[in-house]
Amino acid sequence: MNIRVLVADDQEIVRAGLAMLIDAQPGLAVVGQAADGAEAVALARSLRPDVCLFDIRMPVMDGVEATRLLAGPDVTEPMAVVVITTFDLDEYVHAALKAGARGFLLKDAGPELLAQAIRAAASGDALIAPSVTARLLATFAGASAGTVRDPREPLTDREEQVLATLARGRTNTEIADELFISLSTVKTHVASLMDKLGARNRVEIAIWAHETGRVDKQP
Repeated sequence: MNIRVLVADDQEIVRAGLAMLIDAQPGLAVVGQAADGAEAVALARSLRPDVCLFDIRMPVMDGVEATRLLAGPDVTEPMAVVVITTFDLDEYVHAALKAGARGFLLKDAGPELLAQAIRAAASGDALIAPSVTARLLATFAGASAGTVRDPREPLTDREEQVLATLARGRTNTEIADELFISLSTVKTHVASLMDKLGARNRVEIAIWAHETGRVDKQP
């Protein structure tokens, strides 16, 4: 069964190009297109796509606000949103991820990375453009000083290791290889981290790790 994707970008040629790239990938299908954030939110709520691919800078309503309405902390059934932009600006990325986005890509990412991000979002995972992952999260480490929540239960030593590795942008497979554990064990630890931290996805786990300085504690 195809992963159903909604594409939103205010530039028609970009929107059409993204749709063409997505439709050319096996297992992916574009089910709707929008020219602004408000239209994107309305279409998403009616079509219920598996993944929404939103540009950040759009008229009427930008991609960050559209993401917040569909995937924000107050949304009962958050949708999977990946934001894509030409602007490699940390404040945009951080705002989008805080709003609930499961991924962030630059428009020059290429079709393979685009497809990976969509598939990751659809499976509950997340993918951020490698060029911005570590820099972005480190830049905003401590940005929520005084408001960072404590875990519901203390993290185990292994969970701390998985947490730090995940926060450096590693995939589950890479974490398994680096820590010499099975892929299923990694998934179990990630699920436990989400539960203990009250995080909805691995992006929120990574942000929490940087905000609490845990990544800097690792060699």
